[in-house]
Amino acid sequence: MSDRLPPTGLHSFVEELRKEILEVTKRAYGERVFHRWMNPLYEGSLANPDGYACLRSSCGDSMEIFLRFDGGRVRDASFRTAGCGASAVCGSYAAELAKDKSPEEISEITGQSILDRLGGLPREEETVAALAAETLQAALRDFISKRQRK
Repeated sequence: MSDRLPPTGLHSFVEELRKEILEVTKRAYGERVFHRWMNPLYEGSLANPDGYACLRSSCGDSMEIFLRFDGGRVRDASFRTAGCGASAVCGSYAAELAKDKSPEEISEITGQSILDRLGGLPREEETVAALAAETLQAALRDFISKRQRK
């Protein structure tokens, strides 16, 4: 006698488990974070960015931010991360907050402003918002440094 479930039974079990995991995640992180996690915006790299940075946090996540300026304002912003879902959400919001902003406005973006925009994270994951903000600030410094050399 086999302990295996028939293929349809296994498929149903896996689908129910997936739905349960998604519901638990939505309850733990909130609707806004969950939606952005499932549909990240501004994800990917930009070729020849005007500002770029890659930082790694103490938890091991890494974040890259790419900025392209036009007329003194960010025209395009994107991120990439090798980390948890919360890192992707924070990178997405960091890029969103940078769009159409001047360097002075970007310099005011902090981990707390990212947390405020997304409605918060569980306390143990708040450090990824700081990682996203610090990476954004490093990309801004890269842009300023390149501009001063020209």
